[in-house]
Amino acid sequence: MRAEVLDEPELEFGGAGRHIDPRFGISNYGPADLGSEEAPRVIRVGLVGPSDQLDGIRTWLERCREPIAAKDDRYPHLFPGFPGCDIDCGLHTTLVFSDRNTRAISDRALRAISSTTGAQSLTTAVEAYADEIRALADENRVDVLLVARPEQLTDTRRKTGRQSRSTAAAATASDGPSAQGPAVPRFANFHDLLKARLLHLRQPIQIIRRSTWDEATPPPAGRSRQDEATRAWNLHVALYYKAGGVPWRLPRNPTDLTSCYIGVAFYNSGDRNTLDTSVAQVFNERGDGVIVRGGPARVSREDRQPHLAEDDAHALLLRALDAYRQEHRTMPARVALHKTSSFTAAEVAGFQAAADERTLDELDMSWITNSEGARLFRPGNAPPLRGTLLTLDQNEVALYTNGSIEFYSTYPGMYVPQPIGIRSVHSSRSPRDRASEILALTKMNWNQTRLDGRVPVTLRTANQVKAVLRFCPPNEAVATRYAHYM
Repeated sequence: MRAEVLDEPELEFGGAGRHIDPRFGISNYGPADLGSEEAPRVIRVGLVGPSDQLDGIRTWLERCREPIAAKDDRYPHLFPGFPGCDIDCGLHTTLVFSDRNTRAISDRALRAISSTTGAQSLTTAVEAYADEIRALADENRVDVLLVARPEQLTDTRRKTGRQSRSTAAAATASDGPSAQGPAVPRFANFHDLLKARLLHLRQPIQIIRRSTWDEATPPPAGRSRQDEATRAWNLHVALYYKAGGVPWRLPRNPTDLTSCYIGVAFYNSGDRNTLDTSVAQVFNERGDGVIVRGGPARVSREDRQPHLAEDDAHALLLRALDAYRQEHRTMPARVALHKTSSFTAAEVAGFQAAADERTLDELDMSWITNSEGARLFRPGNAPPLRGTLLTLDQNEVALYTNGSIEFYSTYPGMYVPQPIGIRSVHSSRSPRDRASEILALTKMNWNQTRLDGRVPVTLRTANQVKAVLRFCPPNEAVATRYAHYM
């Protein structure tokens, strides 16, 4: 058993500049694709939402063209100011709006949302918004659709605590299919349902709450309000990525094998009748994701975890590698496959057969757990440093991806951090090298701009994708870009 602290991984930005924090990297060097022909210099934004929100959103985004001051002076690295969003600063792009690219949700539709509750209210809201979004997207004049969520809508919740089997079944029952799509379960949210309904569109959707731009509106219950500069950072990076930009990437040593990273997660379909597989394929230094759907999985009686049959594991990796080749016109030399459950002998055989069939040089397979039984403590009251690695044996380590951060001069979390577990089944790399790679992959998250993500992007994307795909018919064609799911 050995404990050590890994260095905080650097990210690459414009002009090959490097920094450990996405916000300082963008402020100092610009986005990673700065100067390339593909970089979005202008982002055409379509606006959809209640009429009383649309003007406020535009006013706030216009304000974000100029710098926004930092939250305070105590933690300048944790709460930096926003540099502004214009062609000569920050992301080096500009957001463009027009009345022609704005669609208001009618008062009649908003009243219909307010007059119902639960799944029916969600269904009404999704159908009203989907009609307006489709109409705007079909005109093909925008790159990203910014959707203002209706304030009167409440997401449905899963039952919690002790409950009988019949109570649980009632909690997951649906209100039946609508004319526009599949049944809506009684545990659902506007974000996932709307994205599932519109995965066929070319333009990604960004959903925004009123509390993001309106200081007078409190955040949802149970959430704290981020400072204004942080809100501006997170929204603008997400819009830039969804418009096809590359905010940051992983640095790559020219001597390294070309790698791609694949995350495999499992989900129940919306009707709860089948257990399906979701896979998010995340490309190397760009971090762009291509989504590949897998086949059915089964829960093992031995460990109560979902697993694939050998043939399904083989087919899933082949499909992912073929998608990689179609996107990049080449095959990777190495694949790092991360899974949310343990690997069975059948899964290992299936994945390895697919790797051999596509002549991969290396296939690394790791089961990544949410926590490990081991805990570490530092002298004093501060939690362990992010990057603290406890090697338990050659195939199992505990890694603190959350924790105290020297660059921030504090621990930025609210609860006692827990390490993730990395249990490797097959790898040609040392436990330290595997952990360093996974620590770097926790930073490839374009939904937030702090440096301390908890799980690697492989599993984060797989988990977000499955939240949307559970509401899609199994044979329906869906978007392959991760930008459509985040």
